Amino acid sequence: MGSPTLEKIRSEALNLPESERAELAHSLVISLEGPADADAESAWDVEILRRLAEIDSGTARLIDREEFRRRMRAGMIRS
Repeated sequence: MGSPTLEKIRSEALNLPESERAELAHSLVISLEGPADADAESAWDVEILRRLAEIDSGTARLIDREEFRRRMRAGMIRS
């Protein structure tokens, strides 16, 4: 199992409301990932703007929700 301290924390955490458990779990996972990539946010901003420009210009190939679901079930799109 774990140390007495870990068991006490685990027991108390499991008694929290679901939303607070989710917030705690998220914080713990983030703490394991190390420092954030300083360039990631700006790279995503550039990518989002590129994709929006494709949609606005009509060059993007869009699919509807049902087609997306079909492709997910078929394993054609990975989450």
